[in-house]
Amino acid sequence: MNLSTLKPGQKGKILKLDSSIGPIRRRLMDMGVIPGETVTVEKIAPMGDPIEVTVKSYNLSLRKNEAKGIEIEVLP
Repeated sequence: MNLSTLKPGQKGKILKLDSSIGPIRRRLMDMGVIPGETVTVEKIAPMGDPIEVTVKSYNLSLRKNEAKGIEIEVLP
């Protein structure tokens, strides 16, 4: 499952970042999007892009194609 499939309010544990997201991968890792971290989807724009998430107590907006490259495990 990937981050783009979560709905607002759902949480997930980051398992890995795919190399398919290219140069943004390093930048995401610098911002705390790393395996083992918990991510919460705060809201999704009306057209589905971007997705606002919370990681390490700060908010990030990600494009849907970037979120597809983040593999997660859904948390209860």
